Amino acid sequence: MMGAARFSLSRISGLEFWKLCGSGTGEGFTPAFNSGVFAILCVWPDERVARSRLREERLFRLYRNKACEHWTIYLAPVSARGAWSGVTPFAPAGPEWDGPLAALTRATLRPRHILRFWKRTPTISRVIGADPNVAFKIGIGEVPFLQQVTFSIWPNPETMAAFARAPDGPHAGAIRAVRDGGWFREELYARFRILDDSGSWRGERPLERLGPR
Repeated sequence: MMGAARFSLSRISGLEFWKLCGSGTGEGFTPAFNSGVFAILCVWPDERVARSRLREERLFRLYRNKACEHWTIYLAPVSARGAWSGVTPFAPAGPEWDGPLAALTRATLRPRHILRFWKRTPTISRVIGADPNVAFKIGIGEVPFLQQVTFSIWPNPETMAAFARAPDGPHAGAIRAVRDGGWFREELYARFRILDDSGSWRGERPLERLGPR
């Protein structure tokens, strides 16, 4: 169903950008494939269109009917830089956001740096998994090993920045290595305000960990 979805997605009215992704095992930030969890990223002109298409389009109904569980998060971009498949899919609007937010990073690795990159991910995965501030985290990807996406949810920008920029932390060290070594052929970083969600993840509502929004 994931492979065939690209033919249906390309014909959905209002769908401006989309990506089909698999996921990793455990925390998700691993090269080991998880055959039970998949992600679909969709960019719509506004929340009303998003809700309408997700509710009415046959493809999304099929996914919900076939899945033992599904979770949808509605987001609005507040900042973005970089490119994804040569385009800039997110158009930030509105002022800076100080409340709960989602962070997305996406990169295409240069093949000669694959081993260096994946040697660092287990440590980063352990640290983010132990961080009490992160409400949700997962690693997904379009092409195994080469095109990777991280997605995480935080109570505010300060707690996210504390993890990402800690001078002695594994994430900051990885970023320095990426910059110094030119590991990425393409990269994108985006933050989103969380609008709403529906469904559940492992029987829970991860956004409830954020408290009132």
